[in-house]
Amino acid sequence: MSVTTAGAAARKHAEPKSSNKIQGGLLDPNMLWKSLPSALRKLDPRTMWRNPVMFIVEIGAVWSTILAFLEPSWFAWLIVVWLWLTVLFANLAEAVAEGRGKAQAESLRKTKTATPARRLTGWAPGTPGREEAVAAALLQPGDIVVVEAGQVIPGDGDVVEGIASVDESAITGESAPVIRESGGDRSAVTGGTTVLSDRIVVKITQKPGESFIDRMIALVEGANRQKTPNEIALNILLASLTIIFVFAVTTLQPLAIYSKMNNPGVPDSLALNGNGITGIVMVSLLVCLIPTTIGALLSAIGIAGMDRLVQRNVLAMSGRAVEAAGDVNTLLLDKTGTITLGNRQASEFVPLTGVTPEALADAAQLSSLADETPEGRSIVVFAKQEYGLRARTPGELAHAAWIEFSATTRMSGVDVDGHRLRKGATSAVAEWVRSEGGTVPTELGDIVDGISAAGGTPLAVGEVREGKAAVLGVIHLKDVVKQGMRERFDEMRRMGIRTVMITGDNPMTAKAIADEAGVDDFLAEATPEDKMALIKKEQAGGRLVAMTGDGTNDAPALAQADVGVAMNSGTSAAKEAGNMVDLDSDPTKLIEIVEIGKQLLITRGALTTFSIANDIAKYFAIIPALFVGLFPGLDLLNVMRLHSPQSAILSAVIFNAVVIIALIPLSLRGVRYTPSSASKLLSRNLYIFGLGGIIAPFVGIKAIDLIIQLFPGM
Repeated sequence: MSVTTAGAAARKHAEPKSSNKIQGGLLDPNMLWKSLPSALRKLDPRTMWRNPVMFIVEIGAVWSTILAFLEPSWFAWLIVVWLWLTVLFANLAEAVAEGRGKAQAESLRKTKTATPARRLTGWAPGTPGREEAVAAALLQPGDIVVVEAGQVIPGDGDVVEGIASVDESAITGESAPVIRESGGDRSAVTGGTTVLSDRIVVKITQKPGESFIDRMIALVEGANRQKTPNEIALNILLASLTIIFVFAVTTLQPLAIYSKMNNPGVPDSLALNGNGITGIVMVSLLVCLIPTTIGALLSAIGIAGMDRLVQRNVLAMSGRAVEAAGDVNTLLLDKTGTITLGNRQASEFVPLTGVTPEALADAAQLSSLADETPEGRSIVVFAKQEYGLRARTPGELAHAAWIEFSATTRMSGVDVDGHRLRKGATSAVAEWVRSEGGTVPTELGDIVDGISAAGGTPLAVGEVREGKAAVLGVIHLKDVVKQGMRERFDEMRRMGIRTVMITGDNPMTAKAIADEAGVDDFLAEATPEDKMALIKKEQAGGRLVAMTGDGTNDAPALAQADVGVAMNSGTSAAKEAGNMVDLDSDPTKLIEIVEIGKQLLITRGALTTFSIANDIAKYFAIIPALFVGLFPGLDLLNVMRLHSPQSAILSAVIFNAVVIIALIPLSLRGVRYTPSSASKLLSRNLYIFGLGGIIAPFVGIKAIDLIIQLFPGM
């Protein structure tokens, strides 16, 4: 089967995208159960110290356990249990986030097999070389291997000879095969994928153990995850708040001792005695006041952000890239295939004076029958649909001489019954008409300029009939802007992101497309050097830049951009240069990537706001309960009217633990993102998560207190 036939058959019978993604709810009991051992292992202090907030909670839990053994009581043991559950829930949040990635990695690991390789020695273009069988694990960068239909590609590399249909479903989840060929921007192949047809020669580019699948496994498992700059900064803030609250709680102890000495009539309690605040209560107070909620969920939020990209078949090489996507100010987008459909289509036939539209349509269709380009096929279809011309084929005119389109002549056409027709670039057709003794009217230039100004591509149609050469008219090819792109760019604008279209078209055509699509700016007749210069100019102005690319000439710009998204179908150089790889090779995915990055930052900010805000309610629950016996005036702060000091403290500790498990789904799914300005997003966060963070604990702690009252022995 030929490559063309295989590709066509695959497209015809393509099934919906299969997926190796994890199904089920965010708190699927199966996932929770599988994550529990990992959560327990994370109790190791050597692991916990990386999270300062939860490390303090674990130290408090250990200290409370010792105190409960020394002075056992139902109150002490309940506090101990819920303190340990607080630490466990925090570890469980991270373990669930990691577990989803590990499950994805497991499906990828199944694609790794002991693949044999057919290595060629002495190979050169035109020289077959000598073949030898070796294990794929022994291949080194620079080795040349041959792969035929039905065989698995033994390692990552670039096709240096041949063309083939390749099944990449093990990596992308897409059942339809793709074409990989030498000498273009679709030459990269991935180890573990299968050649379906034909034969290719591949130059290996990766070392053993550093293949694309190996990196995918490490990334989705989170094995290589490092804290991002924003995450480190937030950790420092949380650690600083924790230290402040440690000192604050510590200073309450001498105050409590002094106050108890001056109020000897106040009876001792489980919370307060002659020695001041009891150890269990001090730990409870500290744990409830430090930002445990965000401290517990911070790591899970970062892991889930990368997981959401994986769910969309995008691999981020680091969490830093995901964060940078959320802070992007400028998007550089290729016109072809991203903003437009990529294939120009016939939209109008413009005849010259004295030529009927029907005659031009007939000549345009005939001269395009031998043109197998998408543009040529669109002319044939347009003539059939708009002018009722039946779809003729070259086979019907067996005696005709067909001239196929070539980059050299820039024309296609037909010679039949003494009638010669040519269609192609206006300059080429005009030169042909002159060479046949005809003249080119100035009207042609006016029509061509008008089409170019409208963003279209003009193609001229000429003929020689009965020895007379003439130009018949112009075909207007239009680069069709994808549906909904203007709305997407409007969203980007509301997010404060500037969009720049990059194209090789002339400035006049580029401006017309840019106006129709709704982008903010454009770079016409762009070269790799122009792209690099534009990125550096934007970055010099303090802006973060994101762009996509697939060719070797895109590699420098991808490396320079803050977010460089390489297409999986592109070259190995492009994938190495970018910090993200889109397995679907969809350039429009860049817009989704930016939205996911912003969702990550918003989720982190929202839960941080909630965490700090709900400490206020816990303050109103515990402080009055501790000191109301010593200072009756504090009863005014006991707005929740909790049953007793012990009930107030226990309710606050329980709520502190339960809210973590309740927020795990939100941290994994992310806060819903709607395009709007930074000020509106801040206002929404303050109203929903700030105000909600204050109100929710009042309701939750009171509800738990009412439940505790149902057990008189407590």
